[in-house]
Amino acid sequence: MIKFKPISRRKFLLTALLATPLAMGAEAVTFEPTWLKVQRLRIGSGEPACRLAHFSDVHHKGDRDYLQTVVNTINALQPDFACFTGDLVEDKEHLPAALDILSGIQVPLYGVPGNHDFWSRISFGPVRECFAATGGAWLMNASHAIPDKKTNLIGSICVLPQLALPPADPGAKNILLTHYPAHVKNLAGRKFDLVLAGHSHGGQVRLPLYGPITLPHHVDEYDLGLFQTPAGPLYVNPGIGYIGHYNLRFNCRPEITVIEV
Repeated sequence: MIKFKPISRRKFLLTALLATPLAMGAEAVTFEPTWLKVQRLRIGSGEPACRLAHFSDVHHKGDRDYLQTVVNTINALQPDFACFTGDLVEDKEHLPAALDILSGIQVPLYGVPGNHDFWSRISFGPVRECFAATGGAWLMNASHAIPDKKTNLIGSICVLPQLALPPADPGAKNILLTHYPAHVKNLAGRKFDLVLAGHSHGGQVRLPLYGPITLPHHVDEYDLGLFQTPAGPLYVNPGIGYIGHYNLRFNCRPEITVIEV
């Protein structure tokens, strides 16, 4: 018979307090950075016009297997099209590999650049060709109509000053793709059926009852998830990759969002 040594309540609580940060740290480093999540939501009422997959902030650094898993998951979900909201890479040397993998997406892929795409000085020509080859488009202050889905996609660049955005289509669902969530405050009263953004990474490390430890600029209160804004419903995706050298995620898994609009 196994006999357990009695432990006082005080020692038990002390052990739990010491063990919790270690467990959180192990999860943040080992499990969550590539523990891909599929989030599903529906925007609006009535019969949806389209079903899209939204992902953001790949920050590809050479992990082909992980990015291939993202592509495989999008393909398995069989959306009408996919939307990407910026930051393909941090260093331009990784762009060819990132585009090679993303070219395997089996539905039209639409996207906009993020701040790291500008900072890394990548050539947008190959990106434009890759997205077009899927049947989609790279939208830099441009729009693309999908008539059979009664949907109009409008892409916004994330550098200032911004150029004027194309007009909405009154006969379609108008979806704005932008990198910075806080740009919903700079749309001069325009309204959209849905706004998709990234950039925040959800903070990557989110403490219970507190939220993100830190957030980048141009996020404001729109750190993660669905928000009702004067410009329309805004969904902020927590991203696929990470910034810099430290791949940490806690309570903020990488995500592909499936949205019916």
